[in-house]
Amino acid sequence: MISFAYRAFSTVVQEKSFYKAAKALDVTPSAVSHAINQLEKFLGFSVFIRNRAGVKLTADGNAILPIIQDIINNQHRLEQEAANITGLNAGSVRIGAFSSVCINWLPQIISSFREQYPDILLSVDQNSYDNIGTDAKIGTIDIGFTCDPIIEKLIKVPLLRDQIYCITPESFQPLNGKTITVDDVEHQSFILQRSDYYGDTKKVLDRYNVTNAALQFSIDDQSMLAMVKSKLGMGILPKLALSDIPDGVSIYPFDQKYYRTIYLVINSVQIKTPATRRMLDHVKAFIQAKYPNGILD
Repeated sequence: MISFAYRAFSTVVQEKSFYKAAKALDVTPSAVSHAINQLEKFLGFSVFIRNRAGVKLTADGNAILPIIQDIINNQHRLEQEAANITGLNAGSVRIGAFSSVCINWLPQIISSFREQYPDILLSVDQNSYDNIGTDAKIGTIDIGFTCDPIIEKLIKVPLLRDQIYCITPESFQPLNGKTITVDDVEHQSFILQRSDYYGDTKKVLDRYNVTNAALQFSIDDQSMLAMVKSKLGMGILPKLALSDIPDGVSIYPFDQKYYRTIYLVINSVQIKTPATRRMLDHVKAFIQAKYPNGILD
């Protein structure tokens, strides 16, 4: 029942390409282009700027994005509630998560959820903390795993405290042999993902007097580990990201414990859909069973 033009608009925004949107929707690119033209004619203004690099939203298109996404999400909510009333476990859940959650939690969560609710469709988008929060606010995902959510008007469910560790080349050894102190990191450089420089990681860096001049940035956790292994600096990673550590690196706790808190974030509309509520309950039960004390250290 949702207008195809709305779905086409939302999909082009996500895919940043008419061609990719057409593939995702299983239609021809001309069908997507026609739908967007009809939408622009109805609205009276352009919603996309088209160029060789792809497409991007106009200012007017960006203004209507949350409204159109609400229309789509409310239609999904209606369909799911109707299925819930008639006793069908139908619907869909779009999940946003950062890399270590995608690797270490989601395979188990999705597998056990599908056993209980085989007719609920699941999709996963791996992204950065900030993008997951933004997507949850707009409604392009139904539920997101993130850290330090700063976006207001999101429902934030704390899941787990995840201890932060120092990653060093194998040849390095702390002065006390056990933990990283301020003296250990003096004159050392640190390699981080740029998105990790804020929040809990920055608190650690500030506590150990690590300045901006001592920072290098990597693309992801694995590239950071490769750089540490090559003795290009130290790294900082939480325990959840340390499940597959290569040879040639060592892991040490800091002498003062620091943690990041992993949250689920959901907006106030999406939490009302039956499928999203089921996934929320399922995730909380998974975390409670796996980490009874709520801490990963």
